[in-house]
Amino acid sequence: MLLVVLPFVAASVVLQTRWWAVNAPPVAIWTVGISLLMALAVFRLRAATLGAALAGAAITACLMFSTTMFPYWPWQTALTPVLVVFVLTHIATRLGRQRKERLGMAEKRRGRNASQVAANLGIAALVSEEFVQSIFTDSGWFTRATFAPMPLFAVGLAALAEAAADTVSSEIGQVWGSHPRMITNLRLAEPGTDGAISLAGTAAGAVAAGLVAATGTLAVRGDFFMFWLSGAGGVFGLLFDSLLGATLERRGWLNNDAVNFLSTASAAGFALLAMAVWLHFGVR
Repeated sequence: MLLVVLPFVAASVVLQTRWWAVNAPPVAIWTVGISLLMALAVFRLRAATLGAALAGAAITACLMFSTTMFPYWPWQTALTPVLVVFVLTHIATRLGRQRKERLGMAEKRRGRNASQVAANLGIAALVSEEFVQSIFTDSGWFTRATFAPMPLFAVGLAALAEAAADTVSSEIGQVWGSHPRMITNLRLAEPGTDGAISLAGTAAGAVAAGLVAATGTLAVRGDFFMFWLSGAGGVFGLLFDSLLGATLERRGWLNNDAVNFLSTASAAGFALLAMAVWLHFGVR
């Protein structure tokens, strides 16, 4: 995950910082400053290791630069949904911690590592970057996407929504999810089993996806279509995550980081495909 995400993100942040520092210094100062401040806060809260906090700072800066609009306000960028993702996952991880520790499912007290951060947030940064977005636009499938300031951010926002939904669903399901069942055959399973879902966990994950989609849409001045695309993509990715867990992860073919990375990619892919079909065939 680190080799796929961080070199690209780091290069983008360096180039973007240099460009904005010359052309609009406040954008560079606010973006880099807030990203580093977030990294410090996350590290001090023991929500992530130092390496993970710095990786998160780079991804946050990349997302903020990619969603900069004028007049410029830092909270009218991807900063807002990233903050919501962190708050939701941080709270969910700490709910019922004693029970999770008894079951052996609690997250390590030192917090997430860099690979986990890249797996959960990397796709959002990659698909929101200007170079990748220009590829989408030049394809001709999104030339009519003029109904919001940056409609293609719905793709990255869907990935962020899935990242929040996955963690919240898993953490809540472990504590309050009674009678979890395997997504593949609906057989009863033990809490924490890869691929097992519960009503409480799935509902909590869907709410988390909706919150991230809503705040992200408001932040970049999007419309209901952006909210629907990103929210639906987040829920789709949540279910796809469980499917991968019940099949490839249980067989040892994928680890948890790979599952998370592919699940956020599926959420982004769902949003991208839905947007292409919606626009290309004149539904909207």
